[in-house]
Amino acid sequence: MLKDLFGKKRKFATVPSETLSRTTPAASGTVEPVTKGKEVPEGLMNKCPHCGTIHYSKDLEKNLLVCKSCQFHFSMSAPERLQSILDDGALVEEFDTDIVTANPLGFPGYLEKLEKDMEATNLKEAILTGEGLLGGQRIVIGVMDSRFRMASMGSVVGEKIARAIERAVERKLPFILFSASGGARMQEGVLSLMQMAKTSAALAQLDREGLLFVSVLTNPTYGGVSASFASLGDYNIAEPGAMIGFAGRRVIEQTIRQELPKDFQTAEFLLNHGQLDMVVHRKDMRATLMKLVEMHTIREGV
Repeated sequence: MLKDLFGKKRKFATVPSETLSRTTPAASGTVEPVTKGKEVPEGLMNKCPHCGTIHYSKDLEKNLLVCKSCQFHFSMSAPERLQSILDDGALVEEFDTDIVTANPLGFPGYLEKLEKDMEATNLKEAILTGEGLLGGQRIVIGVMDSRFRMASMGSVVGEKIARAIERAVERKLPFILFSASGGARMQEGVLSLMQMAKTSAALAQLDREGLLFVSVLTNPTYGGVSASFASLGDYNIAEPGAMIGFAGRRVIEQTIRQELPKDFQTAEFLLNHGQLDMVVHRKDMRATLMKLVEMHTIREGV
């Protein structure tokens, strides 16, 4: 009798530490659930890659995908970013929805990879551009999405950015661009590298017109993107902890044969060395951008 009462132990389902973690953009740019042991509903929880804290996905989304324990900024998709910045949470007008990437160099498997990313992200390319409202002020905005080919800069990405800048010039509107990229897209070779010059030339025209360009660098921003339009803002802003640079840390250390500081290429390191104007927490980003746009906007009757 006593054995029947006390001999049995209740069995509780255990959830491994790897449960449903949202990966960092530097790893893959995708959100892939990992399930081992007992089955857990997909997307229920996310693990912070920095401190290991487990978050309920809904709580994390309410906190703008920022870890409450260590303030690590998870990667944001382009639609999530627009929702957090624009007045109505979406574009009033989206630009160039009909442009899709071809395979000019005949790179094996390239089109198949693009199709998979299109299906997974519901995007046609690694950037959304359009016109929206910020604090009641019309702006042109672009947001790169690291889920699509790690937001690498190919011909279409560069073309959409250049066209967005041209529309900002035509409509006399401020231009805001959120960058997140692994760099130029190798499958398009020199056609990808050409976008550095194309986008920079478009920004030069924007500058000649006296229009505002705010560049917001998020984690990670590397390669040809960091070496061109992402660093040409009237204001260059970054999110806390964002990794920003041209070549990777290991490549630089092997080249110069020196050990680099632990915080090398972080937003804070770049701010301290004069390469950024400010580092802004995600919860303050919308208010900061509103203030900058308002400062540079000439109101009728004033």
